[in-house]
Amino acid sequence: MNKKLLSACVAVMFGAGAGYALNAFAQAKPDVLVKQRQSVMVLHGKYMGPLNGMVKGSVPYDQAIVVRNAGFLDALSKMPWDGFTPETKDIQSAALPAIWAEPAKFKEAQDRYQAAVAKLVAASKGDEAAAKAAIPEVGKTCGACHENFRAKK
Repeated sequence: MNKKLLSACVAVMFGAGAGYALNAFAQAKPDVLVKQRQSVMVLHGKYMGPLNGMVKGSVPYDQAIVVRNAGFLDALSKMPWDGFTPETKDIQSAALPAIWAEPAKFKEAQDRYQAAVAKLVAASKGDEAAAKAAIPEVGKTCGACHENFRAKK
């Protein structure tokens, strides 16, 4: 009997907590969402920079860093997209109107980027040549998205 009561209390507690979290997310201000997605992009550059240096030969190849940075990029590749809500389209940023005008094309670009990062994650655990071949592909998919969906600086 006590186990049933405890289980019911735990279920109510977690249910209320999940509801509160969803409600809090739903109330995120558009300017906060823009700042969050921009922060993810800055971090992308932080973890991609050393990898690009390794490909160019200006930084010594270090498999431990490649594995670590690929893992971080994998997590980051999933983060910014929920920050591109219709409410954010009027907030000043580098995001182009094509994001909201062509959502299927924007989603396709996201998917290509995430697939390239997933290949990098797999290649990072292999030999140096495989990792060095996968790194530029991540950059290409990132750049391709910027071509269509980000204002030039």
